[in-house]
Amino acid sequence: MTVQPNWLNNWANNLGFFWSRLMIGLNTAAIYVLQTLGSLYLLIVLMRFVLQLVRANFYNPLCQFIVRATQPLLKPLRRIIPSLFGLDMSSLVLAIIVQMILMALTLLLMFGTTGDPLSLLIWSIIGVTALFLKIFFFALIISVILSWVAPASHNPGAELINQICEPALAPFRKIVPNLGGLDISPILAFLVLKLLDMLVINNLAAMSGMPDVLRLLM
Repeated sequence: MTVQPNWLNNWANNLGFFWSRLMIGLNTAAIYVLQTLGSLYLLIVLMRFVLQLVRANFYNPLCQFIVRATQPLLKPLRRIIPSLFGLDMSSLVLAIIVQMILMALTLLLMFGTTGDPLSLLIWSIIGVTALFLKIFFFALIISVILSWVAPASHNPGAELINQICEPALAPFRKIVPNLGGLDISPILAFLVLKLLDMLVINNLAAMSGMPDVLRLLM
């Protein structure tokens, strides 16, 4: 019976440890790249739905970019998905599909399984809804900052931000009195959006059993 030297056993153990750590690192890097690039495209797709919802100016260069980036996948979907209330629902459906793919791949890389399709669909709807609220939340923040530093800006980005915020602020402006030129409607909008995220989105995610790793995609 041949006894291997201790140095050889140590070398083999160190090599195995290094290899396992390398695989974990590569897996983590793959998840990071997937979530970063996938979330960026998901944002662009959902923005396409938001643009038509707020009746944005599609001649805006940023709107044109969003249209070009989403058109290849939306074109075939429009043939099978009907419009609803004058809105092209294919962009919303595509956002849910992209979210499902992102979540399935994340689970596959983390746990070696894509999970239950029905659960994935529920989690994806919750995730897309959370992102929808965040679009308006951060648009409001940018709008408030722009109103201080560049109130008369005609930049395409500023124009788009204002077009997104106006429909969200309109209901609050009807119930909030004018305080001598001070518009506090964004504060109420912030509170409502934050409460919806905390009380509705987070509870739905918990009740549906959404894994913590998938909440990073929300």
